[in-house]
Amino acid sequence: MGSMGPAKNHALIFGATGIQGWAVTNELLNGYPTPDSFARVTALANRPPSEKMLWPKSNKLQVISGINLLHGGGQAALEKQMKEKVPGIENVTHVFFFAYIFKEDPSEEISTNVELLKRAVTAIDNLSTNLKFVLLPTGTKAYGVHCLANFPFADKLPLSEGLPRIPEPYQSQNFYYYQTDWLQSQANSKQWTWCEVRPDVVIGFVPNNNTYCLAQTLATYLACFREVEGEGAECAFPGTEKSWKNLSNDSSQDVIARFCIHAALHPESCGQGQAFNVADNSIPSSWSQKWPVICDFFDLKGTAPPAGGSGPQPGNYLADHLPQWKEMEKKHGLATGRVGNDRSLAGFQYFIMTMFDFDRQLDLSKQHKAWSQGGKVEELDSKQAWWTAFERFRDAKIIP
Repeated sequence: MGSMGPAKNHALIFGATGIQGWAVTNELLNGYPTPDSFARVTALANRPPSEKMLWPKSNKLQVISGINLLHGGGQAALEKQMKEKVPGIENVTHVFFFAYIFKEDPSEEISTNVELLKRAVTAIDNLSTNLKFVLLPTGTKAYGVHCLANFPFADKLPLSEGLPRIPEPYQSQNFYYYQTDWLQSQANSKQWTWCEVRPDVVIGFVPNNNTYCLAQTLATYLACFREVEGEGAECAFPGTEKSWKNLSNDSSQDVIARFCIHAALHPESCGQGQAFNVADNSIPSSWSQKWPVICDFFDLKGTAPPAGGSGPQPGNYLADHLPQWKEMEKKHGLATGRVGNDRSLAGFQYFIMTMFDFDRQLDLSKQHKAWSQGGKVEELDSKQAWWTAFERFRDAKIIP
């Protein structure tokens, strides 16, 4: 900003207690990229956050809960509610949109999540004349990784942002495309611009239970396994011999968050509806490299899956050892409700570690070109990514 003094930027984070929203809020409060890049940070959360948010104390932060984007009274009622509940909403400059509602049926998932985005962005556009940037996370579903055996780009690796949309019937069932099409249609006539970031599996901490947090599933499972089986016990990989070797790029929440903030502050090079793959390291890795590193945090020895089979399944193991887990909660004064309820289902973990048994590595050259400062690119290794997440679960008393 030069001599104009500090920026008057106001960040609004939808879904601020989710795995990516939490991290963007955390990075902003920790002063990324500089302490005066943002004057105000508004974190919107569905449920009132718990005391173990692990965010640094900051007078920039306001946490607002109880805003229903799908307000029955329609757009006008939502805007009235936001105006009443969010001080300074008329000064919002940057929207980070991490709200998502899972629906089993693809057409319902599309209509619900497009409506969430429409309502949120329209509200801010109507209430703030200062809006500059909207950041939308999508992910590798844009490349059809969820099609599994029908993964369309197996011969186009590493996956790059220039690939076409996935073929039908999958294309018209992918809500990302509808969201990005809508944003593009709006931005054409507006002063603000936007971009989309595409991480693969996000590695990170969540303060509240989250079905899509692989690190939470593994943290609770391995902490329990260590308690039951003892220090130094061998823990076989829960996937298959095939998934043990497949290549991918982990995306830790801190790297995603920093890139999101960087992109939002550089509309000239990162706007215009561009897509960016975002991950920790341009060298892809396999579970055969990561699993021993993950287990090592818990003083366990991570080993390959048994020939023709899999190691214990985390969800089943926790269900079978629920009494021992309850004992651990008491013994270590842990937060309760993280294991043995419908929000701690381990189906997502099975999907990621077993069913994703094909290479799906990402081309990160676009991310690195946009983000390199003087040629220097920020990269993390698996140990930093996973151990940082586990340390946070420990700090939040979710694991001992």
